[in-house]
Amino acid sequence: MIKKSLLVSSALFLSATAGAQTTFLKLGSDGYHYMDRWETLNGRLCDSLANGDKPESRRNIVHFIEAVMPGGNTAEGTTNPLHKHLSQIDEYNMRQMVSESGEWAGDENGAVDSKHPLFFLYRKQYNMIYAKTNNFFVAVNPVAGVQAVMQNNSISNDPTTGIAIPNMTRGNAQGAELRGWIAKKIGFYTMITDNQERYPYFVNNWAQKRNEAVPGADYFKKPTAQFGAYDYLQVSGYINADLVKNHVNATFGFGKHFIGDGMTSLFLTDNSSNMPFMRLQTRIWKLNYECLFMELTPQYIKANDRVMPHKYSTIRYLNANVTRWLNLGLFESQVFARTGGYEISYLNPIILTTAMSRYNGAGDKSMLGFSGKALVAKHFQFYSQFLLNEFRIKELTGGNKWYGNKWAAQLGGKYFNAFGIKNLDLQGEIDAVRPYTYSAQDTIANYTNYNQPMADPLGSGFIKMIGQIRYEPIKNLVLTARATMYRRGNDSGAANLGNNIFRNYPTAAYQYGVKMINGPESRCTMLSLNASYQIRRNLFADLGGVYRNYENVAGVYPHTSTTGTFTSALKTTYVYFGIRVNMPRRAYDFF
Repeated sequence: MIKKSLLVSSALFLSATAGAQTTFLKLGSDGYHYMDRWETLNGRLCDSLANGDKPESRRNIVHFIEAVMPGGNTAEGTTNPLHKHLSQIDEYNMRQMVSESGEWAGDENGAVDSKHPLFFLYRKQYNMIYAKTNNFFVAVNPVAGVQAVMQNNSISNDPTTGIAIPNMTRGNAQGAELRGWIAKKIGFYTMITDNQERYPYFVNNWAQKRNEAVPGADYFKKPTAQFGAYDYLQVSGYINADLVKNHVNATFGFGKHFIGDGMTSLFLTDNSSNMPFMRLQTRIWKLNYECLFMELTPQYIKANDRVMPHKYSTIRYLNANVTRWLNLGLFESQVFARTGGYEISYLNPIILTTAMSRYNGAGDKSMLGFSGKALVAKHFQFYSQFLLNEFRIKELTGGNKWYGNKWAAQLGGKYFNAFGIKNLDLQGEIDAVRPYTYSAQDTIANYTNYNQPMADPLGSGFIKMIGQIRYEPIKNLVLTARATMYRRGNDSGAANLGNNIFRNYPTAAYQYGVKMINGPESRCTMLSLNASYQIRRNLFADLGGVYRNYENVAGVYPHTSTTGTFTSALKTTYVYFGIRVNMPRRAYDFF
């Protein structure tokens, strides 16, 4: 009853006080790379942006671009020094990003007219249907994609069944999205896609584990054959309004979030499925403060259709531009389950209230994190995250490798216009997560949603390095090369060694002598190449390939050969080709 009353009260308050609204740039959009690039080349952090707290509003993005693009002025009214670092491709991308969110341009009419409209369709470059008056705006677009994958594995038959592994896999999606606003007070967005995917062999293995899941999705239909297609819907949407114009924004919806500046995050990623949420975001002076209230689905074993149980999470993230070049952040999260709904004490919007979890009992999972980002020499960006789940100074300094020293760390850097070559951008990152870090005292309050980790998809007990090269030699063509290497421990038999975050940590095999890589060690190397060409606005053709070499040094996990003996390695090579419109590329090189 309390939960329903709070939701009704929030909706009434939102509609009564709304002064303005916005919609958000989709996660996975190239726009986030461009914003990061231009802010770094500008040499100063923008107080109205929070690139490490996604999704970002289209309103703030357009206002930033209009302020720094050639022909625009900085807040000081002088010519922006960023211009000398920009290429013609940068200027082109700036104009296209403003056009894509043209309703937020200075004259509210930044959307570029199409040169070749199709009757009443595509009168604007980016939008199939576009309608705008003084009190109403709506844009409707198709969302679709198809991707064919040709794979080759070091084993030709599935070792547990003997069934031949198919050489060809595919994925396709079809749907639509719309966004808009009403009376410039309430913003809205919705997207729905119907998806069918037949995965590369190693992804299919992952999906068929005990904690069954489809990467990034929720409810799905299992394939009828061993290597058949998974079928699922992806639905997201929200309504949005400013509670205090340009300062306090409220969003209620169903979707994903990402907190961090890296290729992955130790705080929160878009790795798991969409989730119901209420988001309150405050931006005042140099401060950005976010509160996320989320409903999650705890782990389960897929059986007959039924109503899923729920757990909940409150996340608070405060970051500030303490200087023109340095941003520091503070992160806090709680995960908990209640039979009566959301725990009212966790609706407290004030950060650093982890003591509340002690008041509610030790079963709730609390984590505290710190982040940093620094811009250097108008070409470099360095970022970091550090997460604490639990630790004791005595145990941390004692050298006994206590299992309760649960922490994670990330350190990364970006180099824009590398070596003086415009539009050549480099990025490198190291992530390390101790065993048991995202586990909980029970199997409910762990840091997961719908059988998937909410942070890094590897879970806990690993060290990972990622390097990426991104080059845009001509307009509309992006070339990307990425290398990923990781070492990870694996639980052995019934022993809980801290690598499976779905297992409760009080069942740990032992409390001392816990190493970073605990148990039989897995090593994996992935190399990927991709070329994406934008044929028409938001219509892309993708071509690429991936090499993956997975090895377990003990030779006991996870594959056995058809002869019954153990094998220690699985090598996978695949190439793909795809066409997509208004959606990010589906990639499988993340675990």
